Amino acid sequence: MNNPSAATATNVSKIYGHGDSEVRALDDVSVQFETGKFTAIMGPSGSGKSTLMHCMAGLDEMTKGSVTIADIDIASLNDKELTRLRRDKIGFVFQSFNLVPTLTADENIRLPLLLGNNKGNEEWIQKVINTVHLQDRLTHRPSELSGGQQQRVAVARALASEPAIIFADEPTGNLDSTTGNEILSFMRKAVDELGQTIVMVTHDPVSASYADRIVFLKDGKIAFLMSYYKLPTKTFLKTNDITGEK
Repeated sequence: MNNPSAATATNVSKIYGHGDSEVRALDDVSVQFETGKFTAIMGPSGSGKSTLMHCMAGLDEMTKGSVTIADIDIASLNDKELTRLRRDKIGFVFQSFNLVPTLTADENIRLPLLLGNNKGNEEWIQKVINTVHLQDRLTHRPSELSGGQQQRVAVARALASEPAIIFADEPTGNLDSTTGNEILSFMRKAVDELGQTIVMVTHDPVSASYADRIVFLKDGKIAFLMSYYKLPTKTFLKTNDITGEK
């Protein structure tokens, strides 16, 4: 039985230019992201993977189609409502961390909640902090933290508001492989133990292997989907070829 969808894109297109100069960054893309699952979006440069994430998160407008987050049609929202949706229902993790340098780790984690005049669920916040192992770094400012620790703060910030979905854009791109794998393990743990939903854009097959499912894009279309089925001793792959290509 499938989990309900945390986010759904239906016939989404993003078109730049007109006529001979027209570029279809996304071309009639339909995809669902299940609640409580970790999905990786992959594809070559220019395939539309970041554009899809930006349209899904309400950071960029679609030319055609629809997107729902937690059963809310984002096209029906005005700017104020869309801002509130992004703050309350969506968590973001970026490659460049995007922490406020004058705030402590604890303050950065709670920032989206504070901006909404919301104290949040303290028990949940402490569980998040423990999950990413930041208990002894909460009073430190970003300049006093390593790159891996800064990204852990960013992951905790994304989780703090108990969002419907987290979008992560190349979250390990500025980290060495060991630290990057540590961050991916924390994200995997957030899905398995905290029930979170994560959609991650990545070009790295090793990063993608932490996901339950991989969505491959090519030329603005979904080329195929691949799911991992993990048992105690084996991992099975199931591929659903959308294009019919071999």
